[in-house]
Amino acid sequence: MVEICSIASGSNGNCYYIGNQTDAIVIDCGIYYSHLHKRCDLAGIDLSKIRAIFISHEHGDHVRGVRVVSKRLNIPVYFTAKTFNQTYQRTRPDFYREIQVGTPENICDFQVNAFKKYHDAADPVSFRIETEGINIGVMTDIGVADVTLCKEFSKCQAVFLESNYDEQMLQNGTYPEILKQRVASNIGHLSNSQAFALVRDFSNENLKCIIFSHVSKENNTPEKVLEKFSIFEDKYTMIVAPRFSPGRIIKLN
Repeated sequence: MVEICSIASGSNGNCYYIGNQTDAIVIDCGIYYSHLHKRCDLAGIDLSKIRAIFISHEHGDHVRGVRVVSKRLNIPVYFTAKTFNQTYQRTRPDFYREIQVGTPENICDFQVNAFKKYHDAADPVSFRIETEGINIGVMTDIGVADVTLCKEFSKCQAVFLESNYDEQMLQNGTYPEILKQRVASNIGHLSNSQAFALVRDFSNENLKCIIFSHVSKENNTPEKVLEKFSIFEDKYTMIVAPRFSPGRIIKLN
């Protein structure tokens, strides 16, 4: 039995949990240890099962808590070399290991595959985690769904998928024009429409669950996300990851 859960999601912090009966990993750690501990307690997640943290890129909402969490749990943190070097010194963990795109990392029963993505960071990556014959994608902070992303997505039975903004809300909103352009650019974020096209065109017959992640507070709403994907409501379990609390645990087998 594999369990997945969004512990934190959004510009305030991101952390995604993938575990089984004995072990777990998390992708990103953009919240402090005290918040991680509290949210795991609320979700019924045993922190002591976490064996490693994998970092997608160096932005604060993905690395803010990683140094202390790594130290408190005595677990390694995996970065690409460029991402580690671009992470603020005070945030860098002591227990650092390098990941290579194209070379899987094996942690207990988890095979973690990192692949490059388009985002405004030094060396950003997304992840596909394979365990017990199940593939789980963690695919957020993406400007464009390129060929590699589509290929990796098509292998997944479950995915934490970015659906960051509604195009009209972004264009009519209060963001400065330069920030609107950045969000909508090929190194920004996936819109609801872009995420929808990815699911429509590249999902495989075994896809079971989509956890919509990194949903903008200013330029989107959970209702708009679910409305956009409503034609799939009888086909997939679909959840919008909460911003300030853990989501519910999804069990996969």
